[in-house]
Amino acid sequence: MKTILVVLDGLSDQVAQHAMGYLFAECQQGNGHYYRLTCELPSLSRPLYECILTGIPPVRSGIIHNGVSRLSTERSIFHYARAAGLTTAAAAYHWVSELYNRSPFSAVRDRHTVAPDRPIQYGHFYWDDRYPDSHLFEDAESLRLNYDPDFLLIHPMNIDDAGHQHGLSSSQYRNRARMADGFLSQWMPGWLAAGYQVMVTADHGMNDDRSHGGTLAEETQVPLFVFGRGFSQQAEAAPRQTELCGTVCTLLGVAHDKPVCHALLAEPRA
Repeated sequence: MKTILVVLDGLSDQVAQHAMGYLFAECQQGNGHYYRLTCELPSLSRPLYECILTGIPPVRSGIIHNGVSRLSTERSIFHYARAAGLTTAAAAYHWVSELYNRSPFSAVRDRHTVAPDRPIQYGHFYWDDRYPDSHLFEDAESLRLNYDPDFLLIHPMNIDDAGHQHGLSSSQYRNRARMADGFLSQWMPGWLAAGYQVMVTADHGMNDDRSHGGTLAEETQVPLFVFGRGFSQQAEAAPRQTELCGTVCTLLGVAHDKPVCHALLAEPRA
């Protein structure tokens, strides 16, 4: 089943619970389910992109801080999908391109990617944390319509940027979360109507010191929303961040060797 993974950078579960009105409305209508999960440590962006997309925690992957700029040595969702002959795409921060396509990132070369032989075949990658989420979602929809990807990663940054500027308890941070929910309300009904399975989560949260990286609940507890017929909607499911890669691969129907949260899925799958 075609799958879209949305990673809302820096969205703490504490704020997601009251800011994501559209996503919770879909859940209330029986179209999806909300879970809370705890991110791996350290609660930093590049290490957790790697964790979400490969299922490997930072201390094992070696991507242990944001300054580790190199290609991943692990197999990601993109790699498994490509090995199965599926099409991949990403509208994401440039660190994703550096992890799975080419490192270091060159904006002139890599900003708009059309590379059928790469793990991420089609991409729009940005490097400015203030790049508007509105543009990023439009970038993603352009990729979806033009290339019909089986797996699409969508990764906006404005929530995290507002948190670093103003902190967890600020109106700016909360309103950026509400804006992301609004953009999802614009695009997600079309994705669901087209038969996509959609997962919406975050890499890490945010604290009132305008940072993250540690063990505070507001830094480590993040939301996971799932939508589509591929999901069980079992309330007792307890997904782990290291299981997201394998769960997406299972939805895609591709061979992999990653851990899976079977309780999330509509049918038991090997």
